[in-house]
Amino acid sequence: MKAGVIGCGSIGKVHLRSLKTVGAEIVAVCDIDESELKYARNSFGVEHVYTNYEDLIARSDIDAVVVATPNYLHHRITVDALKEGKHVLCEKPPALSVKEVKDMFDVSRHSGRSLLIGLTMRFRADSQALRKYVESVGIGEAYYARASLLRRSGIPGFGSWFTRKKEAGSGPLFDIGVHALDITMWLMNNFNAVEVFSSTYAKFGPKGKGIGTWGKPVPGGPFEVEDLATSWIRMKNEATVYLEVSWAAHVSTDHFQVIVLGDRAGLEYPGGKVYSEEGVLVDKHLKFIEEDPYLVEMRHFKDVVEKGVEPITKPVEMIMLQAVLEAALKSAEEKRVVKIAELL
Repeated sequence: MKAGVIGCGSIGKVHLRSLKTVGAEIVAVCDIDESELKYARNSFGVEHVYTNYEDLIARSDIDAVVVATPNYLHHRITVDALKEGKHVLCEKPPALSVKEVKDMFDVSRHSGRSLLIGLTMRFRADSQALRKYVESVGIGEAYYARASLLRRSGIPGFGSWFTRKKEAGSGPLFDIGVHALDITMWLMNNFNAVEVFSSTYAKFGPKGKGIGTWGKPVPGGPFEVEDLATSWIRMKNEATVYLEVSWAAHVSTDHFQVIVLGDRAGLEYPGGKVYSEEGVLVDKHLKFIEEDPYLVEMRHFKDVVEKGVEPITKPVEMIMLQAVLEAALKSAEEKRVVKIAELL
């Protein structure tokens, strides 16, 4: 696989390392920050560097592109790259709206090029083990799930695009909530949401508190998004999903837990645990071998490009995922239940 990387910031560097490890050839990189280009050239031996992504995707010797830019650029760059005949791995969230996500997958289909969304938690060993358990053994009817991803002090890139509404789209809801919601619905094997009721809060960011270490802060920059979001999601089969995510909150420590309750068994993630009753109460701890999920993700992308493997992130799943996130924002803003059908 001959690849180009667009966006060489924090997550871009992770992808550059993964590309090297899986044996891909990094032909070119692009970033508007000259210092990032210098780092990519010196650290990863990349010969061709650009400040305009159009120059990179125009190269005939690149067959795959990683889009690791701020959220608002995902749609435009992905669509342009697909139209240039490149396969694309686009970082999460897929885009800022369900309309944009539908357009991205329409272009993917028409161009005959694959689009993988970077939902890295699907590539963790414990999530893979749980998914295989759901598919091979089953948990019965998955009727309730709770996803809780709370950070104590983790606002990324304060004042940068991360905290600017037009560029990020949202705060933790789009940034980390997309991971928590996706892994939950994926383990439920149910992306058929019907309606959403949400509340969002900004209690830390406006005061300059709760700042984390990820991203590049911009002194004096704005905080225009939420720092905590909660959502009740009703599914078509009457199942319920409860989502709570924060960048900052008065909790003891950073916390992430997903539980999925079926009428025959329940799942707990992270950790690959299954709970059931078989005459007696039964706890199962699934066996798996830990591996860097970013590396597993890039290996999958390489198989997508070189072997024509179907991307693990299916279009219908990604469209519904974005629809729920967009509905959550709309619900919080308008203080009402939002039907998913309003957005599709």
